[in-house]
Amino acid sequence: MPISSNNTDRIIVKSNEHIANINKSLKRIKSDIFANYIWLDNRDIVITTDRVVVKLGMKVVEKYMKNLNNVNLIEVLNSRLS
Repeated sequence: MPISSNNTDRIIVKSNEHIANINKSLKRIKSDIFANYIWLDNRDIVITTDRVVVKLGMKVVEKYMKNLNNVNLIEVLNSRLS
């Protein structure tokens, strides 16, 4: 399910802040993976990393996205690796 434009606008406007926070969260679990940037693909939000994310790293990113204020959580719950 594509994410609505309201959600994408709320996330993309602060994308640099979100990337920094995701990287802090990944560092807390001693991950050597870093998020590089957030971009849109057909209204989906894509978070790119410097290498393939392991399951634990994906959970950290999902948890961060689910905890964002003013974002429709139903849309964020449909995360996936691609």
